[in-house]
Amino acid sequence: MITKQQRQLIEQTLPAVEAHAFDITSTFYPLMFGRYPQVLNYFNQANQIRGTQRHALANAVIIYAKNLDRLDQLGERVSLIAHKHCSLGILPEHYPIVGECLLAAIAEVLGDAVNDDIIAAWGAAYQQLADILMGVEQDIYSRHQQRAGGWEGFKVFNVIAKEKESEIITSFVLQADDKQVIDFEPGQYITLLQAFDGLEHRRNYSLSDKPGKTTLRISVKREEDGQWSNHLHDDVKMGDQLKVSAPYGNFVLKQNTKPMVLVTAGVGITPAISMLTAATSDHRMEGRDIHFIHCARNSQHHAFGEYVQRISDSDASVRKTVIYSDPLASDLKGSTGSADAFGLLNETHFIQHLGDVSDVEFYVLGPKPFMQCALNMAANLGIPQDQIHYEFFGPLEEIQPEAQQVVFKSADEVFETA
Repeated sequence: MITKQQRQLIEQTLPAVEAHAFDITSTFYPLMFGRYPQVLNYFNQANQIRGTQRHALANAVIIYAKNLDRLDQLGERVSLIAHKHCSLGILPEHYPIVGECLLAAIAEVLGDAVNDDIIAAWGAAYQQLADILMGVEQDIYSRHQQRAGGWEGFKVFNVIAKEKESEIITSFVLQADDKQVIDFEPGQYITLLQAFDGLEHRRNYSLSDKPGKTTLRISVKREEDGQWSNHLHDDVKMGDQLKVSAPYGNFVLKQNTKPMVLVTAGVGITPAISMLTAATSDHRMEGRDIHFIHCARNSQHHAFGEYVQRISDSDASVRKTVIYSDPLASDLKGSTGSADAFGLLNETHFIQHLGDVSDVEFYVLGPKPFMQCALNMAANLGIPQDQIHYEFFGPLEEIQPEAQQVVFKSADEVFETA
């Protein structure tokens, strides 16, 4: 519990901490990895090299400290962080490690500007946040282990199918030996665990099929410098085994009858396919209007095109728009692919689907610039803030509608993935 005096000390020293926040986090990570090398397994080293984790953590520390009296407004942000922690296997014993090293970094960088009372105040603030997250995470772990087919930690799954969806996206169908039916929420992701160069690496991949099967499917884009994606595309074959976490994530299909707007680009289509498949096969959502808007470079990069077309043709509640930004000559002639428009996403595409209707559940997933653009359009169209949903893997950055004002803009997790 933070005392009144400790709050005052945090407020007084916040300007100094803010001015040196990046120096503090740049000191924190090497310090922690040196003292506790075992935690290296939980961090994306590419993000360490790029410095994105240091920037994200610096922003998170400052914004959290500025909002100590408004923690009840964190809501979805705490849930997002907790789900990502659970997907990595973060446990209560990890929190003291982070706390010890973060406080040591503050003391090292600020030197004589801090004393034992100030360090204790920042320690109390850290512990408050840690207690909140640990409580939420314990609840998530418990609920996920108890649902159908749930498990703890990482479980071995067999690759029973490998299917090419486009020139750059391949699906992997996974099944455990026990062949249990697995429940999850459409839109969630799993984490794969694999050792590379003596370190364990974890990567999140969205599920691209509906729940209630004995299998899980992920659809992975080959990234030019992606260690994980190239391993999956080049090395993993049918019959191989992968270590898989239970499904997590709060970017999920809302169980109501409001129209759904699924707006995706590139490999961001994967959770939308899970949501689309689940919604069109669930009698509880029968007749629910579904607006499916997908952006791809061209037909060679367009995954699940034929599948979405079949659903749209057979279900009158589903309307689709596919936009190619860099069409091939054959796409322009209409002889290949399934594009309905060419160019870039704009508000006209939404208006063609929704008219003046704004009471919808709006889901966005794709590259950061695309997501920022789509979220700004959603805000301009008057879609309620709490009905706009998005997922962003990697260190959280400010991806929000420009018109949206929030208390806690960048609550990045201490442990990060992607």
